[in-house]
Amino acid sequence: MTSSSALTDEIRALYAEEGRPAALVGWFRRTAVLVPSDSQDSLWSAEYGGIRWIYAFTDEAALGRFALAQGADGTIDWTTDWTYRTVLGARLLDVVVPAVGVPAGVALDVGSPQPVLFPPVIGIVPDAYAVDADAEGAA
Repeated sequence: MTSSSALTDEIRALYAEEGRPAALVGWFRRTAVLVPSDSQDSLWSAEYGGIRWIYAFTDEAALGRFALAQGADGTIDWTTDWTYRTVLGARLLDVVVPAVGVPAGVALDVGSPQPVLFPPVIGIVPDAYAVDADAEGAA
């Protein structure tokens, strides 16, 4: 398993235009990330652009920034009042995304200076759940 700091370094390199997107996917797949739960104890997600985005975070600081943006105004301790799971990136992409039932991807470090999206496309999620699978097959 890769450390979240290694993934964070790869994200910084990508933003500095020195990173390799395929390598970033590899780092993500090998890294345990934090996935918050919503009020129904489901993985926190949101729909945008016809895609269900599952939110994941590289560390507690990134999750904390997100929690504060969601209204945790400092009067509660988000580390004890928010529940989250530690999930391997590969499990999110290979198991959770297919289980969602609609096109889904992972939004990493939403609300942070360097967020990353892992969309439901070939090379990131299983081909059967990739939104570009038909286009790729026709080409």
